[in-house]
Amino acid sequence: MANEEKKDFNAMLHDSKDMPKFQIIRDEASIKKYGGNRMYFAPPIDYDNVMKKVPYGKVITVGKIREYFAKKSGADFTEPITAGIFVSIAALASFQRGEDETPYWRTLKANGELNEKYPGGAVAQKEKLESEGHTVIERGRKNIRYFVKDYENALFSLETLS
Repeated sequence: MANEEKKDFNAMLHDSKDMPKFQIIRDEASIKKYGGNRMYFAPPIDYDNVMKKVPYGKVITVGKIREYFAKKSGADFTEPITAGIFVSIAALASFQRGEDETPYWRTLKANGELNEKYPGGAVAQKEKLESEGHTVIERGRKNIRYFVKDYENALFSLETLS
């Protein structure tokens, strides 16, 4: 996000944007890709609340959070673009607060990838994850990306929240 230092991410976090809400999609390719036409939009604060529950030494992916929201709401899937944005807002809001911290660094992208959009980028996230016992590996030569090795073994089960 541009001009991060000028934005109030905690205000964004608490702006529900008329969510939660559902939308019926009609695009056949999307219906096939996501397994249905009933799309759920969760508000930003819901992502923050789930991210706060991931304990030390565990990780979660944005995809697993989306699956949890879809199942909990009775939708076929949770909208992916806003999910990524709202996870970043939760991270940046936590960083701005400096207290009542959300352990955003435990929330990974698909395939265990670290999130460059978090405060301090993937390098800062890498340091935090390694301090909790995770092994972070690099992939790529020019466009270096970071991943938690064997992240599946450290996944936090959201089923305990239901």
